[in-house]
Amino acid sequence: MTDHSAVILVSVPNLREKDVTVMPLLRGWMAGGEIAELSPSFPCVTCPVQANMLTGTLPREHGVIANGFFWRERREVEMWTSPNDCIERPQLWQVLAASSPPRRSAIWFALHTKGCRADYVCTPAPIHNPDGTESLWCYTQPPELYGELKGRFGDFPLHQFWGPMASIGSSAWIVDSAVFAARRWRPDFFFIYLPHLDYAAQRRGPESPEAAAAVSQLDEVLARLAEGLDDAYPEKPLWLIAGEYVITPVERVSYPNRILREWGLLRTRFTEEGELIDFAASRAFALVDHQLAHIFVLDGEPETQKMVWAAFANQPEVAEVVTGETLGRYGLDHPRSGELVLIAQPDSWFAYYWWLDDGVAPRFARTVDIHRKPGYDPVELCFDPVSRSIPLDATLIRGSHGAPARDPSQRTVLLVSDPGLLPHKALRDVDLFSIVLGQLGIRG
Repeated sequence: MTDHSAVILVSVPNLREKDVTVMPLLRGWMAGGEIAELSPSFPCVTCPVQANMLTGTLPREHGVIANGFFWRERREVEMWTSPNDCIERPQLWQVLAASSPPRRSAIWFALHTKGCRADYVCTPAPIHNPDGTESLWCYTQPPELYGELKGRFGDFPLHQFWGPMASIGSSAWIVDSAVFAARRWRPDFFFIYLPHLDYAAQRRGPESPEAAAAVSQLDEVLARLAEGLDDAYPEKPLWLIAGEYVITPVERVSYPNRILREWGLLRTRFTEEGELIDFAASRAFALVDHQLAHIFVLDGEPETQKMVWAAFANQPEVAEVVTGETLGRYGLDHPRSGELVLIAQPDSWFAYYWWLDDGVAPRFARTVDIHRKPGYDPVELCFDPVSRSIPLDATLIRGSHGAPARDPSQRTVLLVSDPGLLPHKALRDVDLFSIVLGQLGIRG
């Protein structure tokens, strides 16, 4: 096995083998390499899967149990913002920095990287102003890097990274800034997250014309990345193109917090912002995330846990209610997990809504506000031209992910630019960790 001087790992959500077949630029660039089936580990959502790749472990060890956390001691939900120290196991850049000789790493737009100790970092970090507005910014290492990137490429287009205006522009900016960093520093390991295939597949469905158009757009941007990085390194780096998860069609939506409310387990309070969950008075709450939901039993009572089980055991959109020792089967036996975890049916997903009347919905429900909402809200990809706001109709969503990848249609792919490097043709996301280290000559 030949060691490589540099490894580039590109993480692409919703990359399927059938997409690769219609990406001529990607296929031409990776010709002569190999392709393998890649299975995401449950929960098949962004933050846990990226942590799996970067630590080689499951949530039971690294602690990233969803795209957000419910901190029991504070009775607070934190979505998408937790800094790097929320990951409880060593990540690739830490292992590489401790190797002999030390290897340098660049981490571009991976989640939970704010404050990480990689050599070079770029990740969105908008500044929240006192008046409620946001100023565009990115957290970078070195700190002055974003100012230089802004001068060359303009502000990172956050509105194109997520929300109703999400588009290829955000991935294009990521590519341009990554090429700039590679030419300057030539890191030994470069992780790059390109989210573009997430948008149309959720908004319109994974088989929609819009999703097909997104595949073509990404093919062109990936080709620009390949040309730029291959030119930046004196020797051609090893490329790994990894799908994070696959988005599948959905036709139904379930509202776990409304069900908990109907059972008398979730209570609300009225504020100037609208109707909010009253965590102090509630006995249970659901942190929902695509096709899974962590149910936290707030009063700690076994009887409440039994009631939660009864509330969801026969719900048509729920495939499984996981609790107790069964959490270990999914690698979710971690103190941060809910006492129960719901898994949606393949054609269903979970919405965070708890209000019964849209007239009392909290103000943030109609805005793109990923941090204040106590759960993931893909409806932020949609726009209601009448109210000029985010609609409150969860049935608009046509694609989702997160459920265990049991069916081949839920598995993604790993492309490698060189042949004969993969241990076998069916891999898991956690295998990326050892593959990267092995190709950089770090074994054992």
